[in-house]
Amino acid sequence: MDSFQDYKKSTEQINHKNWKEIKAQRRKWKEEKLLSELEKHKKRKTDDDPKNKEKKEEDAITRTVSIALPGSILDNAQSPELRTYLAGQIARAAVVFRVDEVIIFDETGSAENTTSGSYTGVGKKGHANVQLARILQYLECPQYLRKSLFPQHTDLQYAGLLNPLDCPHHMRAEDECNYREGVVLDKPVKEGKGSYVNIGLKKECQVDLQLQTGVRVTVKLKSTQSDKKTLKGKVVPPSVPRQKEDLYWGYSVRLADSLSSVFTESPYDGGYDLMIGTSERGENVDTLKMKDFRHLLIVYGGVQGLEASLEVDTKLDIEDPSLLFDHYLNTCPGQGSRTIRTEEAILITMSALRPHIQRISSTS
Repeated sequence: MDSFQDYKKSTEQINHKNWKEIKAQRRKWKEEKLLSELEKHKKRKTDDDPKNKEKKEEDAITRTVSIALPGSILDNAQSPELRTYLAGQIARAAVVFRVDEVIIFDETGSAENTTSGSYTGVGKKGHANVQLARILQYLECPQYLRKSLFPQHTDLQYAGLLNPLDCPHHMRAEDECNYREGVVLDKPVKEGKGSYVNIGLKKECQVDLQLQTGVRVTVKLKSTQSDKKTLKGKVVPPSVPRQKEDLYWGYSVRLADSLSSVFTESPYDGGYDLMIGTSERGENVDTLKMKDFRHLLIVYGGVQGLEASLEVDTKLDIEDPSLLFDHYLNTCPGQGSRTIRTEEAILITMSALRPHIQRISSTS
């Protein structure tokens, strides 16, 4: 009997002990849940702060991708139609991989640095840079603005045959978006009022600034104004649509008079912080460990490779092009052809680098 009482007493003690542990554990879980909800509330409050929103949007657009290639690749094409089509292939590759800047550099030492010249035919060096840049600019421009921004030119004679880029900013009249590209109209405005802009809609848009006629601008439209005779909008930097809504908004085109100018005339503060050169004599791309970057530059050679560009550049006192870059890559090891054309190299290289670029972008 005594032994039974002792057993019962000890069992009650054990059960009481277990119950106390369970209650303590429950209290701990409740505390953890409350702390978790408090953290979520703080995070939501922080995210809703306009200053933090702006900072996040700025951080999201800090990374850019630029490609550089010699305009002399057009000299290999056998007819005006083929030269134009080759330029169209470059443009298509740039937008497919969301390139922000295309740099056309000269590898002959006699480049033009504006697009006001004209291409004079196969065998005439230098002017191919101008024609390539002009076609790239033409294709990047929304269709409804081309007549206003690009007068008739022999370089653009066959541009109408090219495949459209179909970028997000190449909008049709029925497309709905908060942002549109436009051109400032030659139309008088009242004092204190902004200029009128053609944004590809039936209605004109009046912006918040007075601007020079013929200038291309990016416009943010005000909401709920379908019943108004004239739309209202605000002029914003071209980077804002990508910043705010992750819309790829085309590429810019830059002419460089030499390979060295590609690096030294960067439009970004601090220049390019990660530079990649491409060559069949480079390292295997499969071994690449890409570091973080803000402004990535990828440079492609012409028919004779980057060595030919280096030879004519008097500002670069080196013989090995690999010394110019953080990575000097062979992006198609074991190739079956003796040569890879530049337009093919762009597609191959961007496909190989895409996972690395996405990995770095996703960590921001």
